[in-house]
Amino acid sequence: MRLAVMGAGAVGTSVVELTGEYGHTVTAFADSSSAVVDAEGIDAAAAVERKENEGIVGDADPEDALAAEYDVLVEATPTTLGDAQPGFGHVERALERDRHVVLANKGPVAERYGDVRALERESEGTVLFEATVGGAMPVCSTIDDFGPDHITAARGVLNGTANFILSRMAAEGLGYEHVLAEAQDLGVAEADPTFDVEGTDAALKFVIIANVLAGDEREYTLEDATVEGIKDVPASALDLAHEDGRTIRLIGEVSDGEVRVGPRLVPEHGALAVTGTRNIVQIETTHAGRLNVSGRGAGGPETATAILADVDRLAD
Repeated sequence: MRLAVMGAGAVGTSVVELTGEYGHTVTAFADSSSAVVDAEGIDAAAAVERKENEGIVGDADPEDALAAEYDVLVEATPTTLGDAQPGFGHVERALERDRHVVLANKGPVAERYGDVRALERESEGTVLFEATVGGAMPVCSTIDDFGPDHITAARGVLNGTANFILSRMAAEGLGYEHVLAEAQDLGVAEADPTFDVEGTDAALKFVIIANVLAGDEREYTLEDATVEGIKDVPASALDLAHEDGRTIRLIGEVSDGEVRVGPRLVPEHGALAVTGTRNIVQIETTHAGRLNVSGRGAGGPETATAILADVDRLAD
């Protein structure tokens, strides 16, 4: 398969670097201001090196990447809320050309799911988005394999930054601000951690799960989610939870038609008490009981593997 990769952050760059190992070719690669296009396949190493040294991937325009010859558009630009642009526009352009789309960008399927599905119905292309939920974890594909009609609920931890902070607070008895600074020094938290610590990132992922489970019956957006972050969780609350054999995690849940995200008490040695940046989703099924899907929920190479797994599904 020939790939056009939009977005040159950690995820997009990892896709470009790993595509050859999966037997595919990158014919276009773009950041926000530049692109490199070659119908025979770009020089991935040269494009990545140029991005690192010069801040651009090539001499072409991003529009040239959208107009290039490709089979699959990989949308890995940053997630935006509301109209989900420019990612949604990229999806639209690809589907209008009857091309497939693989998303790492959560915006189009968290904020404009109905629009994406409507465009897909009018196209010969297919939209897949495993990488939008839990990085390398096969959450969407597991739901698809079992069938949304046989899933009654999903819950879990889907933000590594918040989980790192809470697990460190619990283990060391440290306050939120201290652990946040540590997380930023380690690169686990962004300089502006708002998206993570206020629960927005986790909420978007559970909104996507809700959309997958609902199918055509209902469309969810971030506005439909009840969201509470971790900034106001004191170290004393974690200490008290520990005395009772419990701890606190930022838990998202889709059940009974509702999406909720917030700090919750969980058993200290239970499945939901994952530590560090590890993620987990529990899927409740009608006939197979509870399934636990756990792993690395973020990271460039990790998320790229989910994208390339979707590409392989399209190739098959």
